[in-house]
Amino acid sequence: MTSIATTGLTDDRVLALRADFPILAEQPAGVPLVYLDSGATSQQPRQVLDAEWAFRTQRNAAVHRGAHTLAALATDDYEVARDRIARFVGARPTEISWAMNATDALNTVALSLAEANRAGAVDPALRIREGDEILVTEAEHHANLLPWQRLADETGATLRWIEVDDDGVWTAASALAAITERTRVVAVAHVSNVTGLIAPVDEIVAAAHAVGALVVLDACQSVPHRPVDLHALGVDAAAFSAHKMLGPGGIGVLYLAEALGAALPPARLGGSMITTVTMTEREFLPAPQRFEAGTQPVSAIVGLAAAVDYLEGVGMAAIEAHELALGERLASGAASIEGVRLVGPQPGAERAGLASVIVDGVHAHDVGQVLDAQGIAARVGHHCAQPLHRRLGVAATTRASAYLYTTEAEVDLFLDALSGVRAYFGAGR
Repeated sequence: MTSIATTGLTDDRVLALRADFPILAEQPAGVPLVYLDSGATSQQPRQVLDAEWAFRTQRNAAVHRGAHTLAALATDDYEVARDRIARFVGARPTEISWAMNATDALNTVALSLAEANRAGAVDPALRIREGDEILVTEAEHHANLLPWQRLADETGATLRWIEVDDDGVWTAASALAAITERTRVVAVAHVSNVTGLIAPVDEIVAAAHAVGALVVLDACQSVPHRPVDLHALGVDAAAFSAHKMLGPGGIGVLYLAEALGAALPPARLGGSMITTVTMTEREFLPAPQRFEAGTQPVSAIVGLAAAVDYLEGVGMAAIEAHELALGERLASGAASIEGVRLVGPQPGAERAGLASVIVDGVHAHDVGQVLDAQGIAARVGHHCAQPLHRRLGVAATTRASAYLYTTEAEVDLFLDALSGVRAYFGAGR
């Protein structure tokens, strides 16, 4: 193989990184594993596994709740991790709250807005009324659609969406045309988990803020894969998950810009997020603790901080270049196979390091079984984006998603296996 990209990761570097991931040496299907499902869940390097284990065995204690030394050590780890994640995404520590995952984080924003409206919000940025509009895209993950459906139902607002074309693609022009004086919230994925489309966030933020609307970013497929500076983007809220960026499951990150975090009421109530409680009244801590009711998964948070250390050690710009090259290789290879339809940006157009395809005459689940028999772990289904698949006219697609440990050879193995699927089922005759 040759170098993937002059500004990306060399072959030797990728192979060296792979040695940090124990699971990549496994053979769950009895053949070498080709893991192309990082868009759903990434694998964890030893450095992350070791960090979480070290916390569990050496410093495990309740944070912000004890005067003993162990509790102080645990609290230090907890807040150092917050600082670490904040720097990674260009935010202040006070703008970073913990959630169960990105879905939970997005729900928190919508539920807090609903609570603000029930309480009769006086801040115009939080008021959503009948006749107002909440804007999403037709390509959103359910996690960035269902909470906004419910908020529209509760407030009387109208849910509108930016339509996609036959390839599942939407444009900046269509987004800007959909933002009106009635728009109160724009919720959009930075990178589509199905098509790999990279959203024009700068243009959306400028247009939304010009009419006083909030911008909520689903950053699950961007923060793990490319440099992201939330302050530079100017979004009001964002969400991402540890398990998609080399970290543990069960922990997500909610970013709330300082002004929004100070204005929003909490969606969940309980311990650790209050200052004073009587039998009839309560007062809340400021953000971010206001949004962290109950005991948090501290060891997972420590693991996420270790994942961020690992990613920055590799270099986010190099990871981005590596994946852009792999995304183009996936797209051009898939588009060249007879009977295979590529979803999303076509070859030559910028896309993230993933590709979803439709194989004529073969259900995606059957495609997945053929791939799995050859050790290729790819995702099949609607990828939690049923409206998009309905627009494409299919129930499911097959998705291959790369990461920093993915090689060109693995992409080629996927394409070779994909090229034989129709013949295997006799669909090409």
